[in-house]
Amino acid sequence: MGRTSDARERLVAAGTELFSERAYSSVGVAEIATRAGVQKGSFYYFFPSKEALALAVVDAHWEWQRGEWSAILAGPGTVLERLRGIFDVAAQMQASALRGTGAVTGCLFGNLALEVSANNPSIQKRLQEIFDEQVQMIAEHLTVGVDAGEIEIADARMAAKSIVAQLEGLVLFAKLFNDPGELDDLWGNSLRLMGITLSAEESAPR
Repeated sequence: MGRTSDARERLVAAGTELFSERAYSSVGVAEIATRAGVQKGSFYYFFPSKEALALAVVDAHWEWQRGEWSAILAGPGTVLERLRGIFDVAAQMQASALRGTGAVTGCLFGNLALEVSANNPSIQKRLQEIFDEQVQMIAEHLTVGVDAGEIEIADARMAAKSIVAQLEGLVLFAKLFNDPGELDDLWGNSLRLMGITLSAEESAPR
């Protein structure tokens, strides 16, 4: 099984890679174990099923992503500049995936939501919770901007939900067309959803 101290973490890392690269249904326990460098039988010491591993993968990925978003939203700059930082990171991740694997991998949460959640209530519920958290994070950030007089939005939560949907939709397009350039309009589109107009230079991809 290798070093038991980090075998679970290696299984989660292997699951993250494989679920990002291919359809969930095409990935088997044996392949996950091989990628992680552990015996197949040892997989079940840590996880009773592939579904249990998938939930651990989702939780680990959200813990990382939430940390990234929190750091960006708490960083320097205006409310809009900090918000744009999240979109920049999303675009950079897809471009990095294309350079590293030859394919845009899309969003792990979005991929699982489309393929698995309808037939798996546990994964569906967890993904719903995560997307709700994403919307809440963005809504709270927008509310800060409204309170500071930086932006004007009638309904911060509805705007945040539209922004998250826009982000997921264009990441899906980037995967479908295998082109991170599909994300170039993400910032400008999100501004329009909030009723904000900037100059062409300000709204252009960076």
